[in-house]
Amino acid sequence: MTAANGARGEAALRVNGCALVLRPSFGALVAAEGELGPLFALVERAADGKLGLGELVALFWHCLADPPEGLTREALGEAIAAAGLAAATPVLRVLLRQILAGR
Repeated sequence: MTAANGARGEAALRVNGCALVLRPSFGALVAAEGELGPLFALVERAADGKLGLGELVALFWHCLADPPEGLTREALGEAIAAAGLAAATPVLRVLLRQILAGR
């Protein structure tokens, strides 16, 4: 697993002792938008504190770069819930910044 590259807008998330890289590529964001609706609305919900855990997990899932073998979306969600939203917030902030600013 490679380290997250901040210059590319990547963020790192530790799940079960493993560092996952989240990369908000065009394809990842299109897939997330297809599931979650318009990205600007997602950003607004996050800014208003109304982003649901399921939405957070979906965004992270779509942005995963090279997920480890056997990692499921449910396991990712369970790990995020176990770590607490405070641990996921910095990662979410990086992804939202990329959605708004682009590269």
